[in-house]
Amino acid sequence: VYLVRAGELGGALDLILNRLAKYLDDHVRLVRMVKGAMIYPAAVMTVGIGVTLGLLTFVVPQFEQMITSSGKELPFLTAVVVGISHFCVDNFMLIFGGMVGGTISFFKWKKTEEGRKKWDRFVLATPLFGDLVTKSATARFSRTLGTMLTSGVNLIDAIEICKMTMDNSVIEDALARVRDEISSGKTIALPLAQAKIFPSMVIQMINVGENTGTLDQMLLKISEFYEAEVEAVVGNMSKLIEPVVLVVLGGIVAFILIAMYLPIFNIADTQGNE
Repeated sequence: VYLVRAGELGGALDLILNRLAKYLDDHVRLVRMVKGAMIYPAAVMTVGIGVTLGLLTFVVPQFEQMITSSGKELPFLTAVVVGISHFCVDNFMLIFGGMVGGTISFFKWKKTEEGRKKWDRFVLATPLFGDLVTKSATARFSRTLGTMLTSGVNLIDAIEICKMTMDNSVIEDALARVRDEISSGKTIALPLAQAKIFPSMVIQMINVGENTGTLDQMLLKISEFYEAEVEAVVGNMSKLIEPVVLVVLGGIVAFILIAMYLPIFNIADTQGNE
């Protein structure tokens, strides 16, 4: 609305709409990239838990029947896995209900104002995901603000629009304070520095752009740099998480299978010696 209004007043509606189309395209691409990076570990973890529960609930009991029929004492590792399997089988509905109920409760809590703020603060403090969220927010903020200013939207309205594009409540609150400080007559660089939500390099570049009258162009350059940074972080996360997940899942499955095959090997050795 602000962009269309500015375009109508300036007689450059076609140019404004072209900028808006490019902005929306970049915005959607960035959001999809970040959400994909955040969802991937959760999806893999869910699959891993499901596979482990499936092995313990359905596969291990079949092995146990075969092993116990021999009358041999179970090795320690096998006894541990069988004990965990018994717990999972006996309490399957409780475990499943707890997982479903816990997931629903978590998302309900995250929708509350207090829950969202605590979760968003936690995400920002997380080493890997916090870096991704910060860089994504920096790219989104600079792209949005640069596009607004280039199109003739005033700074205060542009900051408000930037605030509405953020997915993190901590960053939203910080931008609200920045908007209020600018409304009271301060320049943009100082409130942003005090908010401590964006990297110091970004603040310095904004300060230079503000002093030289090229703030809009400087912001667009910042957005290009951080969009590339987000792509790099997402790529590195995929490369880092995938082998770790494969090793962990492979280790769990291997542990269970080794534990169940140990008594079979022992039985075979005993029969061979006889």
